[in-house]
Amino acid sequence: MGIKTIPFRDIEDQAENMYEAVVAMSGQAKEELNERIVNKAIKDHQDSELDVFDELEETTIEDYEEKEKVTTVAIEKFLIGDVKWSKPY
Repeated sequence: MGIKTIPFRDIEDQAENMYEAVVAMSGQAKEELNERIVNKAIKDHQDSELDVFDELEETTIEDYEEKEKVTTVAIEKFLIGDVKWSKPY
């Protein structure tokens, strides 16, 4: 579930410039995180109907669901070519 060493050649196959690659991967990680936050908010909203004075349930260790880190997902998508970006100029 962790990130393994990635050869520079694999990154260079996807982008001409290493800095462009890092920016593209970080942008993808940001998108992945935003998507997770929105999906969780939608799910939480659909699961509960709260009134003004209702209290929120605290999550417990048993409720914890381990997911792959967004940086790992972003790097994997970048390496297989699923991340699209363009230069601003």
